[in-house]
Amino acid sequence: MITYEKVRLIDENGEQVGIVSSKEARDLALEKNLDLVEIAPQARPPVCKIIDYGKYRYELQKKEKELKKKQHTVSVKTIRIKSVNIDDHDIQIKTKKAREFLEEGNKLKVILQFRGREIVHKEMGLELLKTFFGYVEDIAKIDKNIEQEGFRRISMILTKK
Repeated sequence: MITYEKVRLIDENGEQVGIVSSKEARDLALEKNLDLVEIAPQARPPVCKIIDYGKYRYELQKKEKELKKKQHTVSVKTIRIKSVNIDDHDIQIKTKKAREFLEEGNKLKVILQFRGREIVHKEMGLELLKTFFGYVEDIAKIDKNIEQEGFRRISMILTKK
């Protein structure tokens, strides 16, 4: 499949053979029962290597899997406050859970749901969310400010400092 006239060849031991014709490189690869693989097509002349292609692909997949293992995905956890009229103790329990979520490295979405005529007193809801943030302020920062979601909800998103 390599159609270049000349290629820079690297043998199976990783040592540079030099610039050879692509036919000569293919012949060397066949002689050693290995494959000729194009490593750097943008280089002039292109770089090709004599390797076992199946083993090469296996090593690449292994490296990708290892990188995925080390990668930490950030998920958004949600805490819902169902009313503006919530007791201090209930807020403390919710902030304790919020701290756990944040310390795990997750983002946290805090939603306040207005019920009935509470929607008239939005300032009470804003004050409640600010109070909630005050309890976790030492380990959290506001990622997305308090905003209205739909008609009866306000929310904010917090992340770890």
